[in-house]
Amino acid sequence: MKAILGKKVGMTQIFTDAGEVIPVTVIEAGPETVTQIKTVENDGYAAAQVAFEDAKAHRINKPMTGHFEKAGVSVKKHLAEFIIEDGEAYEVGQVITVADFEEGKKLDITGTSKGKGTQGEIKRHGHHRGPMTHGSKHKRLPGGKAGASYPGRVFKGNKESGRMGRDTVTVQNVVLVKVIEDRNLMLVKGAVPGNKGGLVRIQYAVKGEDK
Repeated sequence: MKAILGKKVGMTQIFTDAGEVIPVTVIEAGPETVTQIKTVENDGYAAAQVAFEDAKAHRINKPMTGHFEKAGVSVKKHLAEFIIEDGEAYEVGQVITVADFEEGKKLDITGTSKGKGTQGEIKRHGHHRGPMTHGSKHKRLPGGKAGASYPGRVFKGNKESGRMGRDTVTVQNVVLVKVIEDRNLMLVKGAVPGNKGGLVRIQYAVKGEDK
Protein backbone atom coordinates (compact mmCIF):
# COMPACT_ATOMS: atom_id res chain seq x y z
CA MET A 1 0.00 0.00 0.00
CA LYS A 2 1.57 3.27 -1.12
CA ALA A 3 1.99 5.51 1.93
CA ILE A 4 4.10 8.38 3.21
CA LEU A 5 4.77 10.31 6.43
CA GLY A 6 4.51 14.07 6.63
CA LYS A 7 4.09 17.16 8.81
CA LYS A 8 1.04 19.38 8.84
CA VAL A 9 2.05 22.90 7.78
CA GLY A 10 -1.32 24.66 8.03
CA MET A 11 -4.40 25.59 6.02
CA THR A 12 -4.95 27.92 3.08
CA GLN A 13 -7.11 28.10 -0.01
CA ILE A 14 -6.58 27.77 -3.74
CA PHE A 15 -8.68 28.66 -6.75
CA THR A 16 -9.63 26.49 -9.69
CA ASP A 17 -9.58 27.71 -13.29
CA ALA A 18 -13.33 28.28 -12.96
CA GLY A 19 -12.80 30.58 -9.98
CA GLU A 20 -14.03 28.08 -7.38
CA VAL A 21 -12.30 28.36 -4.01
CA ILE A 22 -11.08 25.14 -2.35
CA PRO A 23 -9.96 25.07 1.32
CA VAL A 24 -6.83 22.92 1.59
CA THR A 25 -4.43 21.65 4.21
CA VAL A 26 -0.74 21.91 3.30
CA ILE A 27 1.34 18.86 4.26
CA GLU A 28 5.12 18.60 3.93
CA ALA A 29 5.41 14.92 3.05
CA GLY A 30 8.64 12.99 2.73
CA PRO A 31 11.03 12.26 1.37
CA GLU A 32 11.10 9.06 3.39
CA THR A 33 13.53 6.16 3.11
CA VAL A 34 12.81 2.44 3.45
CA THR A 35 14.95 1.13 6.32
CA GLN A 36 13.71 -2.45 6.70
CA ILE A 37 11.53 -5.01 4.92
CA LYS A 38 9.40 -7.27 7.13
CA THR A 39 8.53 -10.66 5.62
CA VAL A 40 6.00 -13.33 6.47
CA GLU A 41 8.78 -15.90 6.88
CA ASN A 42 10.81 -13.88 9.41
CA ASP A 43 8.25 -11.60 11.06
CA GLY A 44 4.85 -13.16 10.40
CA TYR A 45 3.64 -10.30 8.21
CA ALA A 46 4.75 -8.29 5.18
CA ALA A 47 5.51 -4.61 5.72
CA ALA A 48 7.94 -1.87 4.81
CA GLN A 49 9.53 0.19 7.58
CA VAL A 50 10.18 3.80 6.59
CA ALA A 51 12.09 6.66 8.23
CA PHE A 52 11.23 10.34 7.98
CA GLU A 53 12.87 13.67 8.92
CA ASP A 54 16.57 14.02 9.70
CA ALA A 55 17.63 13.99 13.34
CA LYS A 56 20.77 14.94 15.25
CA ALA A 57 22.99 11.91 15.83
CA HIS A 58 23.45 12.56 19.56
CA ARG A 59 19.69 12.37 20.11
CA ILE A 60 19.46 8.78 18.86
CA ASN A 61 20.39 5.87 21.12
CA LYS A 62 22.97 3.24 20.11
CA PRO A 63 20.56 0.45 19.07
CA MET A 64 18.67 2.78 16.72
CA THR A 65 21.92 4.25 15.42
CA GLY A 66 23.07 0.74 14.53
CA HIS A 67 19.74 0.06 12.86
CA PHE A 68 20.12 3.09 10.60
CA GLU A 69 23.77 2.26 9.85
CA LYS A 70 22.79 -1.26 8.81
CA ALA A 71 20.26 0.21 6.37
CA GLY A 72 22.77 2.77 5.11
CA VAL A 73 20.48 5.63 6.08
CA SER A 74 21.23 8.78 8.07
CA VAL A 75 19.53 8.93 11.48
CA LYS A 76 15.88 9.98 11.42
CA LYS A 77 13.29 11.19 13.93
CA HIS A 78 10.33 9.03 12.94
CA LEU A 79 9.86 5.38 12.04
CA ALA A 80 6.65 3.79 10.78
CA GLU A 81 5.51 0.61 9.08
CA PHE A 82 3.13 0.18 6.17
CA ILE A 83 1.61 -3.10 5.08
CA ILE A 84 2.85 -4.35 1.71
CA GLU A 85 0.04 -5.36 -0.61
CA ASP A 86 0.30 -8.09 -3.25
CA GLY A 87 2.35 -7.00 -6.24
CA GLU A 88 4.17 -4.19 -4.40
CA ALA A 89 7.94 -4.33 -4.16
CA TYR A 90 10.20 -2.29 -1.93
CA GLU A 91 13.90 -2.45 -1.13
CA VAL A 92 16.04 -1.04 1.66
CA GLY A 93 17.32 2.44 0.80
CA GLN A 94 14.43 3.21 -1.57
CA VAL A 95 13.24 6.80 -1.34
CA ILE A 96 9.50 7.60 -1.47
CA THR A 97 8.44 11.15 -2.33
CA VAL A 98 5.25 13.08 -3.09
CA ALA A 99 5.93 12.44 -6.79
CA ASP A 100 4.71 8.87 -6.21
CA PHE A 101 1.20 10.17 -5.51
CA GLU A 102 -1.32 11.16 -8.18
CA GLU A 103 -3.42 14.31 -8.04
CA GLY A 104 -7.16 13.73 -7.82
CA LYS A 105 -6.82 10.45 -5.89
CA LYS A 106 -8.42 9.95 -2.48
CA LEU A 107 -6.34 9.53 0.67
CA ASP A 108 -6.76 8.29 4.22
CA ILE A 109 -4.84 10.58 6.62
CA THR A 110 -4.13 9.69 10.25
CA GLY A 111 -2.95 12.16 12.88
CA THR A 112 -3.17 13.00 16.57
CA SER A 113 -5.98 15.44 17.38
CA LYS A 114 -5.35 18.59 19.39
CA GLY A 115 -5.28 18.08 23.16
CA LYS A 116 -7.91 20.08 25.08
CA GLY A 117 -6.93 19.06 28.61
CA THR A 118 -9.56 18.28 31.24
CA GLN A 119 -13.01 19.44 30.09
CA GLY A 120 -16.53 19.27 31.43
CA GLU A 121 -19.40 17.23 30.04
CA ILE A 122 -20.89 20.04 27.96
CA LYS A 123 -17.75 20.65 25.90
CA ARG A 124 -16.58 17.04 25.91
CA HIS A 125 -19.85 15.29 25.08
CA GLY A 126 -22.26 18.04 24.04
CA HIS A 127 -24.58 17.67 27.05
CA HIS A 128 -27.23 20.33 27.71
CA ARG A 129 -26.76 22.91 30.46
CA GLY A 130 -29.17 23.61 33.29
CA PRO A 131 -31.46 26.66 33.57
CA MET A 132 -29.67 29.98 33.88
CA THR A 133 -32.38 31.85 35.84
CA HIS A 134 -34.91 31.49 38.69
CA GLY A 135 -32.24 30.85 41.28
CA SER A 136 -30.82 27.80 39.58
CA LYS A 137 -27.44 26.68 40.90
CA HIS A 138 -27.22 23.95 38.29
CA LYS A 139 -25.80 25.56 35.15
CA ARG A 140 -22.92 23.55 33.74
CA LEU A 141 -22.71 20.90 36.46
CA PRO A 142 -23.60 17.25 35.79
CA GLY A 143 -26.90 15.94 37.13
CA GLY A 144 -27.49 12.94 39.38
CA LYS A 145 -26.20 9.65 37.95
CA ALA A 146 -26.98 7.13 40.67
CA GLY A 147 -30.66 6.64 39.85
CA ALA A 148 -32.00 7.56 43.35
CA SER A 149 -32.56 4.52 45.61
CA TYR A 150 -32.16 2.03 42.77
CA PRO A 151 -29.66 1.01 41.55
CA GLY A 152 -27.98 3.32 44.05
CA ARG A 153 -24.72 3.41 42.18
CA VAL A 154 -23.25 4.89 38.99
CA PHE A 155 -23.05 2.51 36.05
CA LYS A 156 -19.73 2.11 34.30
CA GLY A 157 -19.23 3.83 30.96
CA ASN A 158 -21.17 7.03 31.67
CA LYS A 159 -20.07 10.09 29.73
CA GLU A 160 -18.44 12.37 32.26
CA SER A 161 -15.80 15.08 32.46
CA GLY A 162 -12.20 14.19 31.82
CA ARG A 163 -9.33 14.37 29.36
CA MET A 164 -10.38 15.55 25.92
CA GLY A 165 -8.48 15.31 22.65
CA ARG A 166 -5.04 13.93 21.80
CA ASP A 167 -6.60 10.88 20.18
CA THR A 168 -5.55 9.07 17.03
CA VAL A 169 -7.98 10.24 14.34
CA THR A 170 -8.27 9.16 10.70
CA VAL A 171 -10.07 11.18 8.04
CA GLN A 172 -11.04 9.09 5.02
CA ASN A 173 -11.42 9.77 1.32
CA VAL A 174 -9.63 13.14 1.39
CA VAL A 175 -8.98 14.40 -2.14
CA LEU A 176 -5.38 15.14 -3.10
CA VAL A 177 -5.83 18.47 -4.86
CA LYS A 178 -2.25 19.34 -5.80
CA VAL A 179 1.31 18.02 -5.51
CA ILE A 180 4.29 20.42 -5.46
CA GLU A 181 7.27 18.13 -6.02
CA ASP A 182 10.13 20.63 -5.68
CA ARG A 183 8.94 21.61 -2.18
CA ASN A 184 7.72 18.15 -1.07
CA LEU A 185 4.21 19.51 -0.50
CA MET A 186 0.78 17.91 -0.78
CA LEU A 187 -2.39 20.02 -0.79
CA VAL A 188 -5.42 18.04 0.36
CA LYS A 189 -9.01 19.23 0.44
CA GLY A 190 -10.43 20.08 3.86
CA ALA A 191 -9.05 19.69 7.36
CA VAL A 192 -6.56 17.20 8.78
CA PRO A 193 -6.28 16.17 12.47
CA GLY A 194 -3.59 17.69 14.66
CA ASN A 195 -1.57 20.81 15.37
CA LYS A 196 0.68 22.63 12.97
CA GLY A 197 3.87 20.63 12.77
CA GLY A 198 2.08 17.44 13.83
CA LEU A 199 3.08 14.12 12.27
CA VAL A 200 0.55 12.61 9.87
CA ARG A 201 0.39 9.28 8.09
CA ILE A 202 -0.87 9.38 4.50
CA GLN A 203 -1.92 6.49 2.28
CA TYR A 204 -4.26 5.84 -0.61
CA ALA A 205 -7.85 5.41 0.56
CA VAL A 206 -8.85 1.87 1.44
CA LYS A 207 -12.45 2.60 0.46
CA GLY A 208 -14.18 5.13 -1.74
CA GLU A 209 -11.99 5.02 -4.85
CA ASP A 210 -15.11 4.70 -6.99
CA LYS A 211 -16.85 7.75 -5.49
